[in-house]
Amino acid sequence: MEKLGLSGRIAKSFLLTEITPLLALVGFLLGLFAVLVTPREEEPQINVTFANVFIPFPGASAKEVEQIISSPAEQIVAELEGLEHVYSVSRPGMSILTVQFEVGQDRTQAIVRLYNAIYSNQDWLPVNLGVGRPLIKPKGIDDVPIVTLTLWIDDYTRGTYDLLKVSHAIETEIKRVNGTRDIYTIGGTKDVVHVILDSSALAAHNMSIADLRKSLNFSNAAMPVGQVVTENKAVAIQAGEFLSTAEEVKDLIVGVHAGNPVYLRDVATIKRGPEHARHYAQHGNSKGRYPAVTMAISKQPGTNAVDIANNIINRVEQLKGIFIPDGVNVTVTRNYGETADAKAKHLIKKLIFATISVVLLVLVALGFREAIIVGAAVVITLAITLFASWAWGFTLNRVSLFALIFSIGILVDDAIVVVENIHRHIGFGTKKLKDLIPISVDEVGGPTILATFAVIAALLPMAFVTGLMGPYMGPIPINASIGMLISLAVAFIFTPWLSNKMLANVKHTHKDSGGGSSYNFFSRVIGPFLRGNAGKSNRYKLLIGILFLIGLSVSLAAVKLVVLKMLPFDNKSEFQIIVDMPEGTPLEETNHVLGELSKYVATIPEVKDYQIYAGTAAPINFNGLVRQYYLRQEAHSGDIQVNLVDKSERDRKSHEIALSVRAGLQDIGRKLNANVKVVEVPPGPPVYSPLVAEIYGLDYDGQITVAKQVRAIFETTESIVDVDDTVEAGAKKLVVKVDQKKAALWNVSPQVIVSAISTALNGEDVSFMHNGNVKYSLPIRLENSLENKSTIDDVLNYRVRNDSGQLIALADLVTVKDTIIENARYHKDLLPVVFVTADSVGELDSPLYGMFDMVFQLQDKVLSYGHKITQSFFNQPANPYEYSLKWDGEWQITYETFRDMGIAYSVGILMIYLLVVGQFRSYIVPLIIMAPIPLTIIGVMPGHALLGSQYTATSMIGMIALAGIIVRNSILLVDFINQQVREGVDFEVAVIRSGAVRAKPIILTGLAAMLGAFFILDDPIFNGLAISLIFGILVSTVLTLVVIPVMYYAYMRNKLDTLLDTNDNT
Repeated sequence: MEKLGLSGRIAKSFLLTEITPLLALVGFLLGLFAVLVTPREEEPQINVTFANVFIPFPGASAKEVEQIISSPAEQIVAELEGLEHVYSVSRPGMSILTVQFEVGQDRTQAIVRLYNAIYSNQDWLPVNLGVGRPLIKPKGIDDVPIVTLTLWIDDYTRGTYDLLKVSHAIETEIKRVNGTRDIYTIGGTKDVVHVILDSSALAAHNMSIADLRKSLNFSNAAMPVGQVVTENKAVAIQAGEFLSTAEEVKDLIVGVHAGNPVYLRDVATIKRGPEHARHYAQHGNSKGRYPAVTMAISKQPGTNAVDIANNIINRVEQLKGIFIPDGVNVTVTRNYGETADAKAKHLIKKLIFATISVVLLVLVALGFREAIIVGAAVVITLAITLFASWAWGFTLNRVSLFALIFSIGILVDDAIVVVENIHRHIGFGTKKLKDLIPISVDEVGGPTILATFAVIAALLPMAFVTGLMGPYMGPIPINASIGMLISLAVAFIFTPWLSNKMLANVKHTHKDSGGGSSYNFFSRVIGPFLRGNAGKSNRYKLLIGILFLIGLSVSLAAVKLVVLKMLPFDNKSEFQIIVDMPEGTPLEETNHVLGELSKYVATIPEVKDYQIYAGTAAPINFNGLVRQYYLRQEAHSGDIQVNLVDKSERDRKSHEIALSVRAGLQDIGRKLNANVKVVEVPPGPPVYSPLVAEIYGLDYDGQITVAKQVRAIFETTESIVDVDDTVEAGAKKLVVKVDQKKAALWNVSPQVIVSAISTALNGEDVSFMHNGNVKYSLPIRLENSLENKSTIDDVLNYRVRNDSGQLIALADLVTVKDTIIENARYHKDLLPVVFVTADSVGELDSPLYGMFDMVFQLQDKVLSYGHKITQSFFNQPANPYEYSLKWDGEWQITYETFRDMGIAYSVGILMIYLLVVGQFRSYIVPLIIMAPIPLTIIGVMPGHALLGSQYTATSMIGMIALAGIIVRNSILLVDFINQQVREGVDFEVAVIRSGAVRAKPIILTGLAAMLGAFFILDDPIFNGLAISLIFGILVSTVLTLVVIPVMYYAYMRNKLDTLLDTNDNT
């Protein structure tokens, strides 16, 4: 009896035991369980945590806010553990900090650290400085709504006031759906009790705004004051009564004049109704535009987006006719649950077809029974891998499912190698099946274990890629590595057991490839490289030819026949149009411009519907979360959310549509003085902008000047579009200055003057109605009519009361001067910065080429301050006291991703080398075995050029995977040569026979991997991965069958004694 190794002993242990099929059944059931319970999402959930910190400083200039608030706050925050970046924007009267933590930081702990840092260091702000309390608002991936519902109405007499009431009414009902998180409504005018002031009537009744404020506050009061005991019963006493109707507000007595009571209705107009519009929302389609509000619903972490979205939509159907009246239309304008479910079902079908195709391959190559064995092994491996993926915490999303489809080809390798060897040994007919199966498994067990760990060694380091791309692509290395380990166990435990059952009565007429046509073929192919001086010469020619092909392949990228890009655009169902009007533009003008743009949008044949948001932001997606679009609440900001028909109903992809409409939209924008940007959903982790130039320097005004010159280069560079910067147009501002001398003479506090002007211009919610029929508080708002605040003179007609009770006109206490609103001042990581941003279009469709085009232009350009600007690519400038430029955006994430992947690739190759050294006990043989790794380039780069595809991050993942896959073939060949020499076969014959005998399993496993990759070839994102695998395996497999035997022969032909000694020791 031959002595068996580890794999042979495992196979023998499980070959005849009853536990083996039960283990397989349990594995299959675990897989079914995982499919049923694993949450489904379209994209992986990236744990990105950041927070906005709002610190008001009313009346302060932007520079004062920067120096007193922002800079000290940044220094405090910069000490936080796990911090990646801290940004700040200092505007007149407000500081906004954005605190961004490293990807993967625990959200709760990070936010707690931030709260502690801010509130334990508040002593940096003097008590009487006038700075408001910091407001911290955490943000993360779970803040992105998965469903948005747009309520719209074609009856313009009802408008968004009624729609907002409906929306508020159904928010609570939808919140009852399990798994929902935040629910909020965008758009609509709130319900308000208006107290519209009449300056003339106030003057006639000798009253001021402060008198009305005081009366409304004091009259709208009630509280429990105790109880009395009457007839042996305790009776609760409440003093006072709240205002509950507009009529009660009208009848409120606010003073006495000439011995008569003054009612509020005598000095103001009171009515309940919609507030003056602070933003607009509209729903549009091919038929027109309609008033609308949009409800946004997000989900709780770790829940199933598909189930929650379906339950929300079902609940809305139930609410129609109850909470949703007739005439109110509800359109689902976002359903990430539906898209996630469709993507998951589509990819699961591909997974099934990929499995079937691999089984059919084995059927053709080995036979029906062998195909069933391999198919069963693959199904069980996938089932257990799905369970392990769920246990790890992954969801069913496009990346995790693509990882499984991509893995099909390598998960089946172990089973194919084992079954093929059993199949070969059966043909010898020398032993009983139960005796030859352990021997067959043992013969390929060593190289199979080594090859499996080689693939894992190549893939697993990718799990440690940093930044947003790490968790985004994380399911690929982790799922594939887990799957490889499981497939190895299945190949040694279940495959031998099933082979014993299925192949018990099968007889093969199998000729050993030590002779026959296969040996003759490889003798003709490999032989010329082995014998004599001619063989040596041919080996040199082969080496030169391969080096030439590698160099030629790499040059394809240099001449731009292969374009480098982070990730290609996906075919999505939406895109956004971001509109920025000049600062100071009124809301109505912004809304008008958006309406003009929407007319163009309505003509696009693929558009299903669109939503307009003026003065507010559309519901954010992940891109909007990272870019902080939710902060766009100014009157000059606008947004059009464009929803496309399903991809099955259109010929053009979303990226093609976005490219085609940009020019037309921007032409309209230029005519209307609007900056229009077309923003697509990014294919992977989003960035602030595809192209970002950060301008640093000692003087902020100088930075602005440099930024304008850099922007000019952006605007004149071909293929650069959507150019913008953070330099704000100088909007007009009036400063109403209190005349301190007059105020003192009249005995009027400046605070009273400022308060009166604020109320007259902005209105003031001085009290609230107490009405049990509303969900949100109903304010009583003191305000001026729109027509009476069109000029500052209208506002200054109001009077204020001094301490002696006299009324003095505001105009007598103030002076007005014209000025300009200051620029907001930006910081990044404690340094002042001005951002210039843009996007890139054109034939290459990659921001990197446009960026480096501008890099070369800036190298030669002397800017206005008389020097060339210093450019940085990886870190902020070493010298922040000179003007410099740091490139960011897609370049930064591309550099970091490819850097980390390159490191992972290097670590993987090193780990493979160490594994092979341990197996073959040589430092040189592993280098020969790993020689096919560079050969993959000969397939990968021409493959991308042939299909016109960009070389992306997923292409790099394919190349990394190839390192492990191809080394498996080399191991099989070298291990077979060593076995043959150990059995006494002539070395040259063993070299030729290695190709003849091992060609079948090598070609089978290669075809299996190619078939798996074929099913992801049509995906825009993972197309690069598929191309790398298909062409890399195709070329390197063919070359490996020749190059490895030849190289091994060249190295070992004069070291046969060493080889024999090594084999004896082994």
